[in-house]
Amino acid sequence: MSTQEVESRFQLPTYKKLPLVIERGEGPYVFDVSGERYLDLYGGHAVASTGHSHPHVVEAIARQAGRLLFYSNVVYSDVRARAAEKLVTAAGAPFHQAFFVNSGAEANEAALRMARRATARKNVVALLGSFHGRTLGAASVTGLSHYRPEGASEDVRFVEPGDVAAMKAAIDASTAAVILEPIQSMAGVKEPAADYFRALREMTRSAGALLIYDEVQTGAGRVGSYLYSGLHGVHADLVSLAKGIASGVPMGAVLATEAVAVTVKSGDLGSTFGGGPLASAALVATLEVFEREGILARVQETSSWLVAELGRVPGVGEVRGRGLLLGLALSRPAAEVQKRLLEHRIITGTSDDPNVLRLLPPLVLRREDAAPFIDVLPSCLE
Repeated sequence: MSTQEVESRFQLPTYKKLPLVIERGEGPYVFDVSGERYLDLYGGHAVASTGHSHPHVVEAIARQAGRLLFYSNVVYSDVRARAAEKLVTAAGAPFHQAFFVNSGAEANEAALRMARRATARKNVVALLGSFHGRTLGAASVTGLSHYRPEGASEDVRFVEPGDVAAMKAAIDASTAAVILEPIQSMAGVKEPAADYFRALREMTRSAGALLIYDEVQTGAGRVGSYLYSGLHGVHADLVSLAKGIASGVPMGAVLATEAVAVTVKSGDLGSTFGGGPLASAALVATLEVFEREGILARVQETSSWLVAELGRVPGVGEVRGRGLLLGLALSRPAAEVQKRLLEHRIITGTSDDPNVLRLLPPLVLRREDAAPFIDVLPSCLE
């Protein structure tokens, strides 16, 4: 049987897959089993931050694997200590400490738990259109209803994104936290205005509630700064991270301010594999690549060029997002355009908005890499 047949036979059919068998990757490119090269503007869903198989990250993982594959959090670890220090330093003030997990959903679960414990409250306000993960707690605050399971938490109130009056009405003395994606990626790359974030910060602070930014996609450099938190002069109390923080090794984290961190006691949280040696080594190496290669500046430069070029393409009605989290509002169904681009060996993503094509490429992407995409997009939109 072929790879597709074997995988279809033995794996539950939970994903609609592109007709590709990817064998290896290098930088912003991946190669299928026949050796064909594809420009990856999807990044394995915003995961391949330093590009595919960056040599420095690969070497760090191999070196750590030869030292110690795993030991749990019941002992201290030199590589975990370095990972925590580098992550909190990269995030900057006001973040004080990190809690390591394995995925974005788990990071959001932990952030919600921390917020409820810190405030001694249980209610949460979330945004319609949001996506926070598929585990029960994370799905319960997910505003895209078809991802929200039956029996989801009754302690969650949903409001329209950008609606200050609705948010003000939803927050009260029972509210533990407001959780939101600064840019709603799955919903079609939607970002509220700066004033909304400022109003949100003022409302949560006045009510004694915490502000949680789900930065599973906007974090780790994707928006041109390491975090979205801090933009518009607004800092969250808790930030959840995953996707690209370790260049593709499964890892997630929650960043907490000191005021929240001091409320966490031994036994409140736990994760067997969270902060494991391999993932920690990959995180450290990822941040070293960021520093050595000026990744944040590169994201800003490539993004500015891409947005300008895409704005001139007939059929692209709007370019949404920032950094290398971009959504193209098209004049035709995005799935059709995605299929045509794949014929040109360019991988892109779609969203819950049928007319929005998403770009989530590796952060090492340069304009010369993306130029073929700009060249063929007009014909794919005809």
